[in-house]
Amino acid sequence: VQLQASGGGLVQPGGSLRLSCAASGFSLDPYAITWFRQAPGKGREGVACFSSSDDSTYVADSVKGRFTISRDNGKNTVYLQMNNLTPEDTAVYYCAADTYRAGYGCYISLEDYNLWGQGTQVTVSS
Repeated sequence: VQLQASGGGLVQPGGSLRLSCAASGFSLDPYAITWFRQAPGKGREGVACFSSSDDSTYVADSVKGRFTISRDNGKNTVYLQMNNLTPEDTAVYYCAADTYRAGYGCYISLEDYNLWGQGTQVTVSS
């Protein structure tokens, strides 16, 4: 049972990346999946959530209008599409699942998530 995050890299300001969070050993349905990020010297913050129980989503104000979260049921994968990236988006991005509960919609508090991927580095720089 694990999550595998991928898709990070180096991109210029204004560019785009798509991160993937692939689940293995279990189905993402009906759990909440959230992307968090941690910039150097800062705490981990929730960026976007997808609730498989009701297909609801949540995107943090800091990235609203630029980031989109989605899910591919067939691939058991959640994606984070990031557009118009800025240097402030530079961070290690983690995906996490709450497999202890189901049907609670979206939430982005760290302590609610028990299963974490390994993180993927996103660097936005010219």
